[in-house]
Amino acid sequence: MAVMTRLKETTAEIREATRNGAAGPSKAMLVLGGFLAFFLVMVLVWGPRTEFPLDWSRGISRWINEGVEAITVAWGPVFDLVSDAVLRFLLWIETAFLWTPWPVVIVGAALLAWITVGWKFSAFAVVALLTTGVFGLWESAMETMALIVVSVILSIVVGIPIGVLSARSNNFDAVLKPLLDGMQTMPSFVYLVPVVMFFGIGNVPAVFATIIYAVPPTIRFTSLGIREVSPQVVEAARSFGTTPRQLLFKVQLPMALPTIMAGINQTTMMALAMMVIASLVGAGGLGEDVQRALARARPGEALLGGLGIVFLAIIIDRITQAWAKSRQEALRM
Repeated sequence: MAVMTRLKETTAEIREATRNGAAGPSKAMLVLGGFLAFFLVMVLVWGPRTEFPLDWSRGISRWINEGVEAITVAWGPVFDLVSDAVLRFLLWIETAFLWTPWPVVIVGAALLAWITVGWKFSAFAVVALLTTGVFGLWESAMETMALIVVSVILSIVVGIPIGVLSARSNNFDAVLKPLLDGMQTMPSFVYLVPVVMFFGIGNVPAVFATIIYAVPPTIRFTSLGIREVSPQVVEAARSFGTTPRQLLFKVQLPMALPTIMAGINQTTMMALAMMVIASLVGAGGLGEDVQRALARARPGEALLGGLGIVFLAIIIDRITQAWAKSRQEALRM
């Protein structure tokens, strides 16, 4: 009796599924037929026209141009002050890299790679840096390292506080997400336009363009890391009477550090990717070598410069990844 009942239920389910399946294509055909009818009517009424009836581009462009000009005039002294501070910081880092003897840099990178990754990668780092020097790219590589260090440090200074605010406020996070999506999907060349208007040509606008392009991963991963901290841990810390400041700096940020380091790693890689594009506004380093070689139709020199960027990217990527992994394992223990 139970078998017959189950058989009837199965038959009813099959009929219902068949009926739903038959209704699906007919509904799709109705939608498709309605669209085709709309298309035919529009072709008969409008004809083969592709132009859009409205064009607001001139008004919007004029409004943006006037706004940028007004900001430049009103905030010019502030932009000059910020530009001077960033330029001094950049020159200090660049001088430190260029002043340090190349054997010291290679040995230091090798020791750091050995401690964080292993002796095999340490040997690769030595070979890669020696190859960069043999290619005649040592000074350019040090200039690129200075630009990356400054850009990443400023990205961290800007990105981590914003990520903390995003983790603590759902409303702020909802507003911030579309902005970060736009920053990450917008073509890289677009970032050069506003920074050139505000800061002119040179290394400073290149640094700011790199920050705009590379800071979203730091913001996203900081917010994600803090949100992933166990609620039980947070509640236990609050039960001991910790202030919000102590909770952030002694509990949430240390536990979120591996995730934050992953974001910093992505920021560093994006900063490296921006170097060639930033050379269009006067940035020095390996990006300038590649851009100059391409402009002169010298693919060999461009390839060597590109290999220098690849070597730096691999070394920085593996070391930062290994450090983040070690921190994550230390937290688990």
